[in-house]
Amino acid sequence: MASSEKPSDIIQKARRKLTEALLQIEPKVILDVVDAHQLLGQSEYFFLSRMKDPHGLLQRLIDTVLRKGEAAHQQFLDCLGDLRHAFPSLGPLSEYLEDGCSSLQQKPEVQQEAQLEEKHPVKERRKALQDMLRKLNLEKNQSKKFSRREVLEIGSESLKECTPRKVEDLPWHFLRKVLALNVTARSTSLQKGTSDCPRTEEEEETTIDESIFLSIEMDESSSVNPLDVLCAVLLCSDSFLQQEILSKMSMCQFALPLLLPPLETSHCTLMLWAMRDIVKRWRPHSLVDSRGFREESLVLTPTPTISFVRMGSLSFSKSRLLNEVLSPSQHHHDFVIHRDMEGGNISREIADGLVEIAWYFPGGQKSSDLFPEPVAVANLRGGIEAHQGQFKFLSEVSSAVFIFAECISKREYTFLSSLKELSTNYYFILECHNSETSDFLKELAPVLKLNKSHVLLKAAKTNTAKIVEQLRSTIGRIIRANPRRLTIDDMAAVAREFSIHVDEDCLECQDARRCTSGITEDIKDVALYKKEMLKLQGDLWKTLARVEKELCRMERQGDMPSEKYRSELRDKLMLLRQQQNECDLTVGLINFIVGIEDSETARKHYFLKWMKFNLDHIARTSLSKLRAEYKEKCKSLGDDAQKVAEVDQLVSSSSLGVEHFMRELGQFYEAEWLMVREGKLPKNKRQFAHFPSIAADLMLEGFPLELIDGDASNIPLQWITDVLTKLNNKLRRKSRMFVITVLGVQSTGKSTLLNTMFGLQFAVSSGRCTRGAFMTLLKVQKNLIPELGCDFILVIDTEGLKAPELAKLEDSYQHDNELATLVVGLSDVTIVNLAMENATEMKDILQIVTHAFLRMERIGQKPNCQFVHQNVSDVSAHDQNMRDRKHLLEQLNEMTQAAAKMEKIDRDIKFSDIMDYDPEIHNWYIPGLWHGVPPMASVNRGYSEKVLELKQYLFEFLKDRSVKKGPKDIPQFIEWIKSLWNAVKHENFIFSFRNSLIAEAYNQLSTKHSEWDWGFRREMHLWVSEQETLIQNASPEELDHLNWQHELQQKLLSGEQQILESLDKYFESGASNLHLVEKYREDFVRSTSSLKRELESYSYNKCNDALNIKKGRYKIDTLQMEYLEVIERKVDRLLEKCRKEERRFANEELRREFERMWTETLSEILLVPLERRQIYSDIERCLRRDLSNRGSSVNLKLQAAESLLNYRMNTFQMKPDYINPSFWGLVKSLFSKQEHLCKAEEFAKSLISKCMQNMNVKANSRGDYHDTYSGELLQIINQMLQEGEDHKLHTSLSFEVDLKLHILGEAAHIFQKMHEDFINENDPRVRLEKLKPQYFSTFTDLYLEKDAHQTRAKNFCDHCLHPALLDYVNKRLGIEIVDDLLNSTQSIGYASRSFFQFTVLKELLEKRDVNNYVRYNTSYEEFVKSWIMRQILKRYADKHYLKHLEKDILLAIVKKIKEMLENLNHKCFKTISEFLEFFCKEMQKELVISKDSLAGIQFKNMTDPGQFSVCVGNFLPDLEKRILSEFNVLSIELKLFKLAVKPQDEIFKRVFGCGKQCPFCQTPCEAGGSAHKEHFAAVHRPEGLGRIKWEETEKLLIELCSTLVVSQCRFKSTETEWKYQLFKDYRVFYPDWCIQPDPSINASDYWKFVFKEFNHEFAQWYGAKPADLPADWKNITQEQALEALKATYHMK
Repeated sequence: MASSEKPSDIIQKARRKLTEALLQIEPKVILDVVDAHQLLGQSEYFFLSRMKDPHGLLQRLIDTVLRKGEAAHQQFLDCLGDLRHAFPSLGPLSEYLEDGCSSLQQKPEVQQEAQLEEKHPVKERRKALQDMLRKLNLEKNQSKKFSRREVLEIGSESLKECTPRKVEDLPWHFLRKVLALNVTARSTSLQKGTSDCPRTEEEEETTIDESIFLSIEMDESSSVNPLDVLCAVLLCSDSFLQQEILSKMSMCQFALPLLLPPLETSHCTLMLWAMRDIVKRWRPHSLVDSRGFREESLVLTPTPTISFVRMGSLSFSKSRLLNEVLSPSQHHHDFVIHRDMEGGNISREIADGLVEIAWYFPGGQKSSDLFPEPVAVANLRGGIEAHQGQFKFLSEVSSAVFIFAECISKREYTFLSSLKELSTNYYFILECHNSETSDFLKELAPVLKLNKSHVLLKAAKTNTAKIVEQLRSTIGRIIRANPRRLTIDDMAAVAREFSIHVDEDCLECQDARRCTSGITEDIKDVALYKKEMLKLQGDLWKTLARVEKELCRMERQGDMPSEKYRSELRDKLMLLRQQQNECDLTVGLINFIVGIEDSETARKHYFLKWMKFNLDHIARTSLSKLRAEYKEKCKSLGDDAQKVAEVDQLVSSSSLGVEHFMRELGQFYEAEWLMVREGKLPKNKRQFAHFPSIAADLMLEGFPLELIDGDASNIPLQWITDVLTKLNNKLRRKSRMFVITVLGVQSTGKSTLLNTMFGLQFAVSSGRCTRGAFMTLLKVQKNLIPELGCDFILVIDTEGLKAPELAKLEDSYQHDNELATLVVGLSDVTIVNLAMENATEMKDILQIVTHAFLRMERIGQKPNCQFVHQNVSDVSAHDQNMRDRKHLLEQLNEMTQAAAKMEKIDRDIKFSDIMDYDPEIHNWYIPGLWHGVPPMASVNRGYSEKVLELKQYLFEFLKDRSVKKGPKDIPQFIEWIKSLWNAVKHENFIFSFRNSLIAEAYNQLSTKHSEWDWGFRREMHLWVSEQETLIQNASPEELDHLNWQHELQQKLLSGEQQILESLDKYFESGASNLHLVEKYREDFVRSTSSLKRELESYSYNKCNDALNIKKGRYKIDTLQMEYLEVIERKVDRLLEKCRKEERRFANEELRREFERMWTETLSEILLVPLERRQIYSDIERCLRRDLSNRGSSVNLKLQAAESLLNYRMNTFQMKPDYINPSFWGLVKSLFSKQEHLCKAEEFAKSLISKCMQNMNVKANSRGDYHDTYSGELLQIINQMLQEGEDHKLHTSLSFEVDLKLHILGEAAHIFQKMHEDFINENDPRVRLEKLKPQYFSTFTDLYLEKDAHQTRAKNFCDHCLHPALLDYVNKRLGIEIVDDLLNSTQSIGYASRSFFQFTVLKELLEKRDVNNYVRYNTSYEEFVKSWIMRQILKRYADKHYLKHLEKDILLAIVKKIKEMLENLNHKCFKTISEFLEFFCKEMQKELVISKDSLAGIQFKNMTDPGQFSVCVGNFLPDLEKRILSEFNVLSIELKLFKLAVKPQDEIFKRVFGCGKQCPFCQTPCEAGGSAHKEHFAAVHRPEGLGRIKWEETEKLLIELCSTLVVSQCRFKSTETEWKYQLFKDYRVFYPDWCIQPDPSINASDYWKFVFKEFNHEFAQWYGAKPADLPADWKNITQEQALEALKATYHMK
C-alpha cells in the first residue's frame, strides 16, 4: 500500500471485502464507534440506526463517510483500527485491498493509445475552444455552468421571437428554441437588418463585381457552425441542463452528441448521463400482429450500431446521405447537420471529433418501415485519421462501420491494415473507382474479411436514391444477421477502456446512483412494494380522504344526531392518523430522506434523477407485463367484468414515481403534526418537522410538488400549507405570483403543452400520465418583475378529465368537477385544452369547465380562460372555424345554464356573465405536435411557434391584469387552497365557500363603509344641531322663511353621493382582493340609500319637533314679553321716584322698595296660567281610533281596560291566547309551543324597547306633549306587528290590543310627566321670578349711578352665555365621544360587525360568567346595549378623557366668541341692543341665547358697546373654568343622559346592524351595511344555546346548524307550518339567510367549549335537561376555544 495513496482510495479498494468482514460485528457497535469519532451528524446517525439490513447499513455508512473530506476518511481508517483491537478476528486493512477493482482503471496499451499525439495538439484545441467561447460570450460559463433553473427563468427575452443579430446571441437562441421544441433551433443565420426591406432601384441596377463574392464569404465568416454552438453550449451547461437539451433534441429528431470532442481535456466525453432521460416507444415487426409496443429508456435499449465515418475528403456530403438513409420516402428530415443546411457550410472550429448518434425506430407498418427493429446510426465529424480514438471506439461498439472515401491509396491502405485486430464489419463507400483502389481493396479483403457486398460505389453520376437504397439494403442484411446489440450503457464500459470520459463517472452521480440502487433494487412488484413499503398512502390515506369528505357531506349519517356522528368521524380520523403515526420509516424511505436532504445540491439532484430513472424503468417493466396479462384476461374471461376490473386496477396502481415517496413523507408529517396538535405527542419529540423545509427547497430548485393526490383524490392540506409557508419564508416573503393552469381530457397533450411553453418536465410517457395536480415554480427575472408585477409564475398541471380508469365510477363527474373547481379557483389563467377529434368528450369537458367558472364568478373570482384547439393546422383555421367558435359559445351558454340549475341559481345566466370571454381573442388553433408519423416524427414547427404565440399573449394579459388586480402571494395562495378545498369537499359549493381573504376584504369594506356611515351621520347630527339652534333663535316671522327642508334634501343628497363616490374610489383603489367582494358592492349601495332614508326621517323629525316646540312656546313668549314691558315700566317709574327723593336710599331700603313694586306689579298683571291637559285621555282616544275597525271583541276589551294609567310596560307578560288558536292546532308538541311563545316574547320585548327609546327621546326634548307623539308610537307598533306577521308569528288580536295598552299606558305616564314639567318650567310667574334678581341689579346700579359695564357683562355671561355654552357642549359632546371611541384602542371592536362579535365573545370567554352568556344568547339587543354602555363607562371612568373632550369643545366655541367680540369691536354700534342683536345673529347657529335674559341685559343699558364687549371678553376665562368645574362634578351617567346625541346609541347602530338572528341558533347577523340581501355569521352555535331542546327527552340540542345544513337531518318550524323539511333546503323557508358549513373541524370549538362548561347551568336557565355531549367536546380547552375564535374571525 503506497504511503502516498489517499485514504478515500484505500476505503474504495477495501470496500467489498471489508463490508463482508464487518458483518460479523453488531451494526450498533460499529455505529457507536464511528459516532464516538464524531463522524456522523445527528440525522445521519438516526437514519442509519433505523436501518434493518446490516449489509445495506454498512454500505450506507461507507457512502456517508466518503461524501466527507479527506480528514474524515482518515478518521474512519482510525475507527477501523479501534474495531480491530476490540475484535481480533478482524485482519489488517491490507488484507481487504483489491487491486484493479476500479472500473475506471485502464489497460496499459489503451493508455498508450490515449497518449498518442493527434493532428491538433491539446494547446491548439484549447485555444480554439477559448476563441469560440469568447466569440459566443460564454467565457464566464465555462466555470460557472448554465443551470436548468437559470435557463427556465421568465425574462423579457424569453417572451420574444427573436432572430439572432450577433454571434453572441446564438447560444441563447439555440437554448430557447430547443427547449421550446422549435426545429429551427440549429439555425445560426444572423439577421442583417429587417428582412422585409425592399431593395432600392440603385441596388437592383448595380453590376455584378467581386464584392458579391466577398459578401458571401463575410456572411460565412461572421457566423458559426451549428455544431460548434452545440458543443460550446453543452460544455457551458451543467449535467442537468445537458440532459434537458438532449431530451428536447431527441423530440425534434436531431442527432444527439454521443462523444463530445476532447476540448477542455485530452479525452472525449461519452454523453451517457445526458441521454438518460430519453424514453422511446416503438413497435417492432415481431409485435405487429399482437399490436403491442415497446417502451424503454434510450440508453437501456440494445440496438445494432452502424457507424458512418470519413477517410480523406469527399465531394459529396456524408451527413446528407445519412439523412436520406434514415428518412422515410414520404417525409425527409435532417437528423444530422450537413453542408447544404443553414450554417452547415461554415467551417467547424471546435466540433471536429464530435460523434453524433441517431436512431431509427419502426412504427409497426411493414410497408413503410425502413427497418424491422431499432437501429442506431453514429456519425463521426472529421476524418478518421485525425480522430483515431473516436474511430476505434466506434469500431469497438458498432455492428458495422461504413467508411466513406474518395479512393484508397497507399496511405489509406496502411491505416486500414492496422484495423485487422478489430472484429467489426467494415463497408466502403467509394467516390471513384480506379485500378489502384481495386488493388488495395483486394489486399484488404482477407485482412478485413471483405466481400463484394462490402463495397459500394458513389460515383458523381450515381443516382442518390439508388445508393440510399443500397445502403438501406446493406443495413437490413446486417440487422438480419443478428449482430451484436449494445446499449449506450454498454458503450460506457467500452469508453472507459479507451480512456474516454463518461459523464456519469463523477463522484456525486455515482454516490447518488448507489444510494438510489439501495432503494429500488428490491422493487419487484410495484403494487406490492407500495402496499408494504409506502403504507401511509395506501388504504389508510384513502380511508382518511373518505372520512374527511364524509365530515363535510354527512351522507351516511342515518338516524344518528349530527354532532354525535361528526364526533365519531373525528375519532375515526384521529385513529387513522394514529395508525399512520405508529408506522416506522422503512429502509427505503430512510434512504430516500437521506438522499433529498443532502446538503450538496448536485448530489441531491442526481439522486432524484436516478430515482426517477429507476422507478420509471421498474414501472415500465411492470406495466408491460400487466398489459399483456390484461389482454389475455380480456380474451379468456370475456364478460367477467370483475376479474377484468381487478387487472385494470393493478395496471392503474403500477405507477411508481418520486411523487409517491414525497407523498409518503407528507403523510408522516401530517400524522405527526396532528398528534402534536392534539397533545398526544410532545413538540420536542417530533421527528419530521423538517420535512416541509426539504420539500420547499425542492420547489425552489425547480421540482414539482404534488398539490392533489390523484390516487386518493385528496389534498394533504397541512403538508401543503407548511411546505408553502416554508417556501414563503425562504423567499423572504417576496412571493407574488401569477398562476397558470391547464385543463383538458386525458392524453390530449396538456403536459406537453406546458413543457413546451415553459421548458418543464411534467410526466408524459406511457403509464406516467399526470394523476391529481402538480405545481412548479418558475422565477421571473428582475428585468421583468416591475412590468409583470410578480416574482414567480406557478404552473399547475392536472390529470386528464374524463379519464378512462375513472369513467366507470359513479362519482367520476364529481371528481372531475372537484379538480376543475379547485384549479380554476387557484388560477389567474386557465388553459382549456381541447382535442378537436372528439366532439363528445369536448362537450363533457366544457360542462365541467363552465361549472367551475360559474362557481368562481359566484365567489368573486374571475380567472381568464384560453381555449386551445389542438391538431388544427390549416393556415386559415381561425377564419374557417368562425362558425365553430359561434357554436362553441352557444354550447358554453347552454352548459352555463345547466350548471346554474345544478347550483340552484334561478337567474338567466350566460357564459359571458361569468367571465370576460371574447371568441375572437380567447381561442387558439394549434397544429398537431408531430410532423410525420411517430416514432420517427419530429416536432411540428407550427406547434412550437403557436405555443410561443400563446405564451406571449398570456404574459401580455398578465401585465395588464397586474395593473387591475395584483397577483397572489404565497400566504394568499395557501388561503385559497384551504377555502376552495373545504368548499369542494361540500357538495353545495357556492353556499359552503368561505375564505379568509374574502372575509378580510369584506371586513375592510365594512370598516370603510362604517367610517363613511359615521361621517354622514356626524354631518347630519351637526346640521340638525345647527337647525335646532336656528329654530330656537328664530322669531315667528323668521320661522316662516326658514328653508330647512330644501337644505335637508341637499345635505342628504350630498352625503349619499359622497359615500357612493368613496365606494367607487375604494373599488378602484387597488386595495387587495377587492374583486372578491365586488358582488357585495350593491349591498353597500343599498345600505347607503337606507342610511339616507333613516337620516332623512331622523332629521326631519328633529327639526319638526323643534318647530312644534317653538310654535308651542310662541304664545307663552309673547305674553312673557308683554309682562316684561309692564315690569320694565314699573322699574323705570320706581327709579325716577327714588331719584326725586332728597335723601339717598340705603341698599336695604332699595331692596324693600323694589320688592314692594314687584309684588304690586305681579298682582296688577293678569298672569294667564298655562292650560293643564289630561294627556292620558288624548292618548286613549288616539288608541281607540286606531282600533276602531278591528271588531266588537276589541271594543269590549278596550271598554274592560278602564284607564290607560293602569298599564305599564313592565307588567306585560306573554300568554298562550296571544297566539292564534288555529295555529296552535298545527303545533302538536308542548316544546314547540314553548319555543314559539319564546319567539313571540322576544319580538314583544324588541317592540317595547323601540317604543321606549322613542318616548325617551321625546321626553328629553324639554318641550310640551304634541298630539302626533302617540300617533308615531302606534305607527311603530303597527309596522313591527306587520313584520311579525311576515315572520309568521301568528299572534292574535288579543296580543295586539294588550301590547298597545301596555305601551301606550307607559307613554301616558311619561308624556303626562313631560307635560307637567313643561307647564311648571314655563309658568309665567316662575319665568318672571327667575328674572327678578337681574332687574333688581340693574335698578340698583342705575340708582347708585355705578359703572354698569362690569355688571351687565357679567350678567350677560351668567344668564345668556353660560346656559348657551352648556347647551352647546351637550349637543356636541356625544358626537365627540363617538369620535373618541372610534379612534381609541378599543376602536377595533367597533370597526365592523365581525370585529365586534370577536371582541364580545373573547371578553365573555375571559370572564366565563354563564349569566352573561344567557343574556347574550336570549336577549342579544339588550345585551349589546348594556355591553356598549359598560365599555363607555369603563373608558371614561378616568375623568381625564372626558374632561379633555369637554374642554376642547368649550375652547373651540369660546375661541369663536372671542373672535366675534374682536370683530365687533371694529364695528360702530350705537347701543348695546344693536351690539347684542348683531352678536346673536352671528352666533345663531351655535348658541341659543335666552330672550328673557337678554331683555334684562338690554333694559336701561346705556353702556358703551365697545367697553361692554371688552368686559365680556374678560369674564370668559372665568366662565370657562366654571363650566368645566360644573361638568367635572357630574357623574358620567348624568352627563350621558343630558347629551343630545347619545354615543351608546350611535355605537349600537354601528355594531348591531340589521339585528337579524339565525333562525336555528339565534346567532346574530354580521353582514355589513343595513340593507344587505343576505344575512350571515362567521360561526354558528349549538341550537341548545338558543333554548332549543328535544321534544321527547327535553334535553338541550347540541346540533350546530352549520353542520345540519350539509346533513340529512330535518327540521320543522313556524315557517314550515310545523312540517318536517330537510335542513339542506332551509333557504326555501329562510331565503335571506346564508348558513355556511364550518371551514374546519375545529371552527366551532368556541361554542362547544362554552356548552360543555355550562351545560347544567344553561339547562337550568332554559328549563331543560342537560345535553348529552360528545366525548371529544369534553377535551376542548379554553386555549383551543380562543384559538378557534381567532381563526374564525381571522385575528392573528
